[in-house]
Amino acid sequence: MSSYLIKNGTVVRGDSSGPEEGEHTDVLIEDGKISAIGPGLRSDNVEIVDATDKLVFPGVVDAHQHWGIYNPLAEDTLTESRASAQGGVTTALTYMRTGQYYLNKGGAYSDFFPAVLDASNGRSYVDYAFHLAPMSKQHIDEIPALAADQGVTSFKIFMFYGSHGLHGRSTSQSDFLMIPEDERYDLAHFEFVMRGIQKAREQMPELAPHISLSLHCETAEIMSAYTKLVEEEGQLTGLAAYSASRPQHSEGLAVTIASFLADETGLPNINLLHLSSAKAMKAAMKMAQAFPHVDFRREVTIGHLLTDIDTANGLGAKVNPPIRPREDVEALWEHMLAGNVDWVVSDHACCKEEMKFGDNRDDVFAAKSGFGGTEYLLAGLVTEGRKRGLSLRRIAQLTATNPADRYGLPGKGRIAQGLDADIAIVDPNRTWTVRAEDSESTQEYTPFEGFELTAVVTDTFVRGNRVLADGVVAGDPTGRYLSRPY
Repeated sequence: MSSYLIKNGTVVRGDSSGPEEGEHTDVLIEDGKISAIGPGLRSDNVEIVDATDKLVFPGVVDAHQHWGIYNPLAEDTLTESRASAQGGVTTALTYMRTGQYYLNKGGAYSDFFPAVLDASNGRSYVDYAFHLAPMSKQHIDEIPALAADQGVTSFKIFMFYGSHGLHGRSTSQSDFLMIPEDERYDLAHFEFVMRGIQKAREQMPELAPHISLSLHCETAEIMSAYTKLVEEEGQLTGLAAYSASRPQHSEGLAVTIASFLADETGLPNINLLHLSSAKAMKAAMKMAQAFPHVDFRREVTIGHLLTDIDTANGLGAKVNPPIRPREDVEALWEHMLAGNVDWVVSDHACCKEEMKFGDNRDDVFAAKSGFGGTEYLLAGLVTEGRKRGLSLRRIAQLTATNPADRYGLPGKGRIAQGLDADIAIVDPNRTWTVRAEDSESTQEYTPFEGFELTAVVTDTFVRGNRVLADGVVAGDPTGRYLSRPY
């Protein structure tokens, strides 16, 4: 393994040490770790990386990706981890579940998850871990073993799956979810998932701080009714129609239900995923006041921060929850600047054109949900955040430190002596235009097409391996599966 000395950069820390806008200093990388930080460092037999006029961030912990949802997992692990490295991501946390999409299999995680690990092994350019979704009663019983034996400490509920289709119109849920016919994926199941996770926390107190539940908060019944209304009225099209079909109050209602269930079941570690609207954030903040003993964390995506229904590039921007009108984007930024958001993610789900769009490419309801964007996460947040007064330290917290702390990765998310040498170097003075063809992802389009960014990731180090050098993905895939806590 090579040793590196990063010279003359502005090192940005996600903790309270150093100034808000970083400190001018050097970083020495040896044996995959950060061995020294300080001005004027010298060492023999190291490769010098000149970071003059550049920012040295902790490697991004992109806590929300979906490898294998639309493409074979082995393929996505390779290509989308390259896109991750391109964006300064050094750890990707990707969601996985049984049912249609992903491996297209049901059954126990004791059979399913080893196949996931086999498919991804040796193919990633960045370190990675998995969140798992307990879809059936059997999965709830498996939670302690998944945490203790497999190092899976984060779980997920998709609140709308019980009676609404993944892409908009309702579908046969028993076929889609691949759960026993006598079981329902509904509010009662969500409650029992929470009870199962809390039981595991109580059984394993040493793991309890790292075990959490994440929720996709949208309400199926509201969305089904509004989808029918929007389609029957026929007045809206495109992203505006899709946003109206999954209205903002559906998010707020789901947040409220999820929060009440967390209080009822005594589960304190709750993550509210990809909040997209003013109403969703209002509900999240109200629930934090109502249940102060619940440790809520609030997530937003770079897509919801940078695009709206008018500026996103076409129906490729269809995603759940939807891209929203500009007033919701501005509301998210108000909460960002107020410190009410805990981390920013990509929700990266590579969906190639052949699968993304229906026969009528202008029909938003015929398109699949989700798109890639991990390669733009850090550069996009630096670009827009600096315009709005977001400090560099806060950007490091939002992209690295906070998700690492929550998801059981204390060896990640910081630039500190003795930790993994996970580093992203950013040139904050280079203006460039987003073009899908320049991405390492196999997705042929992007909602960010034509966006002008004023920062670019030039180099990425994963445990001391330089996987991006001067903007080019380099070397072989050396990323590792992270059994947590790591």
